[in-house]
Amino acid sequence: MIYTQNITAGALYIVASELLIAVMGAVIKWAAQELPNEMIVFFRNFFGLLALTPLLLRGGIAGLKTQVLHLHLVRALTGVAAMYCFFYALAHIKLADAMLLKLTTPILIPMVAFIWLFETLSRSARIALLVGFGGVILIIRPDLEVNWVMLIAFAGSVFAAVAKVAIRRLSATEPAVRIVFYFAVIAAFVSAIPLLWGWRSPSPGQWLMLLAIGPLATLAQLCMTRGYASAPASRVGIFTYSSVIFGASLGWLFWDELWDLTSVAGAALVAVAGGMALRSAREDVPDEGIAWNATDARPAEPAGVTRSRAG
Repeated sequence: MIYTQNITAGALYIVASELLIAVMGAVIKWAAQELPNEMIVFFRNFFGLLALTPLLLRGGIAGLKTQVLHLHLVRALTGVAAMYCFFYALAHIKLADAMLLKLTTPILIPMVAFIWLFETLSRSARIALLVGFGGVILIIRPDLEVNWVMLIAFAGSVFAAVAKVAIRRLSATEPAVRIVFYFAVIAAFVSAIPLLWGWRSPSPGQWLMLLAIGPLATLAQLCMTRGYASAPASRVGIFTYSSVIFGASLGWLFWDELWDLTSVAGAALVAVAGGMALRSAREDVPDEGIAWNATDARPAEPAGVTRSRAG
């Protein structure tokens, strides 16, 4: 299906997606006050697998055969690692800080692609990396004392960047349904192992929170997909930073969380770096006149990354 290109509609879908992500983060933060991280990650993956199974199996078992299982493992394991880091951070730092550090992933993708795929970095991407890292340093070490929880959150962004580059590698030979299937199965299996020592019997209220995480994540993904189908990423991608505003608002409303000036400065640098990365992508790939075919979507080129001569 080819969606009509509409910048306003695309931006609204992206903002709605980020609001849902912030609400999901708040629910995880509540749940983490009484439940271990291992359970929250598992049920996020388990309920996601249950919801996706009918769709994933609709094409039959033959459509799930793969010759690149090792790449599926890399994508799934790094994706689950990113989830553990992010959920842990949500329980221990300000909601807005967790949202912000999660948004450093797009800035890191070109660096991962450079190291793994031997692709060249544009000048804009290199500058964006430096500016983004400056912002991260301000957020993580405002008093020259290392905040290990924030380092864990940043590590989650690194894992997420590796996972997204793995998706790009997979997309050369694997359809989207197969990529999603292997991630869902491997993630559910891997996250079930820690339950051997991390299980606690949830109360009815805790079950409701665990059940809510999956639908919120699914709705957020649907809105994000529709947003990028309705408008070029270089035009509406900057609206992903609205999750920081939503996170700061929810954090203030429910946990009396406030940002200091150093954190605000760090957030501004990360936002500027993200804008530079998006601008670099727009310069490299013109957006005008391009329609998004949602039935044959492939992951976009990372911002600021161009193919090397070696391919």
